[in-house]
Amino acid sequence: MVYSTADRPKLKSPHLICGFPGSGYVGKIAVDHLIQELPANHLVDIYSSSFPPQIMIKPDGTSDLMKNSIFWWHGDEADLLLLTGDSQPVNPDSEYALAEEVLGLAEQFGTQQVFTLAAYITGVFVDKPKIFGTATDSETVKVLSSNNISVMDSGSITGMNGLVIGIAKLRNIKGVCLLGETSGYVVDGKASKAVLETLLQILNVRVDMANLDKRAKDTEMLIQTIEQQMLAAKGGRQFEGQQPPQKPRDTGYIS
Repeated sequence: MVYSTADRPKLKSPHLICGFPGSGYVGKIAVDHLIQELPANHLVDIYSSSFPPQIMIKPDGTSDLMKNSIFWWHGDEADLLLLTGDSQPVNPDSEYALAEEVLGLAEQFGTQQVFTLAAYITGVFVDKPKIFGTATDSETVKVLSSNNISVMDSGSITGMNGLVIGIAKLRNIKGVCLLGETSGYVVDGKASKAVLETLLQILNVRVDMANLDKRAKDTEMLIQTIEQQMLAAKGGRQFEGQQPPQKPRDTGYIS
């Protein structure tokens, strides 16, 4: 790990919020928005040979090895640790190692609860994405229900989004996964906005959503374009909802 400073911030039981890249980039977009708008401070970069062997080119023309990064923020209502990344590890052993590394660091700051933000893939386009969720303890499940989150009662959550809260439970840290409903076909700013709004409601934190509103509108325009192309491909025959070919509803697939 590479720290940005030798001085560590003094935080009070910060919530760890993870936005790994995955289907629709739902979680990553949400956490990147938080980092930008709070704004959050850089804490550490995590490099690993388990990330794909490539560099990421930044808007200013410079480039970096792929990495995961953790930022911190001190607020009146809550302190936060925010994880974003260029990639998830490419094999299970490395996923476990990264999860242990991240949670070990969070424990150093007294973290007692971790959230992962993910995608609930349905294979269809929707106007208002629903939010699904699961937690590692029954008390937190009740909190999800009280915040209009559809509690999952079957399925699985794969990759880092599931693994992090699973290992958190073994460390006696409460874990929550919030999943935004998405088709799985596009980078979904609309699902990201829905997930982030739900998270902020739970944490009682306020953030300017203007830039994410723009991302959501971009998603809507992209979906409209896809629907128009599908309609044209079918020779002008319109069908209800103009959805893409549907695959079986998956109650917990996360990439």
